[in-house]
Amino acid sequence: MPIGAFAQRSGLTSSALRFYADSGLLPPAEVDPVSGYRHYSTDQVARATVLRQLRELAMPLAAVEVVLGSGVDEASRLLDEHVGKVVENAAAVRQKAAVIKSALGNAPGLPIAAVKGPVLADAVEQVLTAAAHGPGMPALAGLRIEASPEAVSLTATDRYRLSTRTLVPVEPPSQTWAGTVNGDELRAAVAASRRSPLVRLEAVSNGIWFRVADREDRYCRLLPEEFPDYRLMLASLGEVTTRATVSKDLLLRALEEHPGERIGLRVADHGVSVMSGDNGHPDTPLPATAAGQALQIWFELTTLYPAVSTAIGPDVLLDLRGHDQPVTFRSADRGDLTTLAMPIKSDHFA
Repeated sequence: MPIGAFAQRSGLTSSALRFYADSGLLPPAEVDPVSGYRHYSTDQVARATVLRQLRELAMPLAAVEVVLGSGVDEASRLLDEHVGKVVENAAAVRQKAAVIKSALGNAPGLPIAAVKGPVLADAVEQVLTAAAHGPGMPALAGLRIEASPEAVSLTATDRYRLSTRTLVPVEPPSQTWAGTVNGDELRAAVAASRRSPLVRLEAVSNGIWFRVADREDRYCRLLPEEFPDYRLMLASLGEVTTRATVSKDLLLRALEEHPGERIGLRVADHGVSVMSGDNGHPDTPLPATAAGQALQIWFELTTLYPAVSTAIGPDVLLDLRGHDQPVTFRSADRGDLTTLAMPIKSDHFA
């Protein structure tokens, strides 16, 4: 086919095809010796398409040539390596841009608090498991940081699960502050500060700095969208009618071994049983202590499992308010991390 038709088939421009032909990456199948017109075969469409896709990823020509000449496994490894470099470079550019913006503004930041680096890193990882990435509510991809003279609280929610943890600052702030921090940038920032004894949080107009004495300071953007009013939801929770304490490891193992996407919990005087939506699968009784009204409650596995797995300590305390009300999961001996999980209607299994 002539170069124009091949350009339409491959998504490459005619000028790009001439360039790749001259560079040896995609020579034409035939060249008319008199007119110099280039012709390509249908067998070359696939190679041309992959070449275009690799260049769209900003892959250098030398790396493209290696990928096109490699087997599937090696090509996949090279792609992952290239993407890693792009992501790393993007993070470095973002940090440099933040430094420039800070210098342009020339305004001092607001000291928020000073916290221990390892404690902050663990808390962010635990709470951010409840964040969500999806259209419509960008704030759900972030982590809400609220500082007061007494504590620093971290909160995230995907509307089906809410996690919050309170940290005691080494140096408490002199005034209150609140902001929703970009979750992806926050993960990278606290990972870098995990080995720092002390991290100072400093707010600027559009972001927050994580300043450490022994490493490069990290910057995270603030999300402008409004974070859900989770405090109103917490204040409207009903009274706890049932309370149970169960081994975290045993409960997680039971959730892993049960089939299906929906899991039920039966709480009674004798303890806690894990139920499956599959009527043919037996319940799994777990040693536990329970008090209050007996009830059955159902969850999506993707909501229940992380609520249990991120709990602190060997035992999990469950506060239940009814089969259709949020359940509170927290450590039986440490209340640092609290997670609320929304149940699903039990009539799914009627």
